Amino acid sequence: MRYADFLAELERAGLSVRSFAELIGMNPNSITNYARRGELPQHIALVAVLVAEMAASGIDYRTAIAKVAPTKKPRGATRRGHFGGDRQASLDLRS
Repeated sequence: MRYADFLAELERAGLSVRSFAELIGMNPNSITNYARRGELPQHIALVAVLVAEMAASGIDYRTAIAKVAPTKKPRGATRRGHFGGDRQASLDLRS
């Protein structure tokens, strides 16, 4: 799907790019980066079209999407003494 068509679908659903990204658990910048390519991946386009169709039919898409409970997971989350979140033995960093 072309990015311009994607924006039209979001408009039909009454959503901004930011609110759509939050709805599906993505970073808004990840969505807007597709504008440079001019095309969206099929799975994102499919969700946008379905959300727009549900909104046009008066169906509450938020309730349906909440059943999946999309969440944003930070990549590379670490904790003290571990590198990049990789499982490894604790590092003794005391001097």
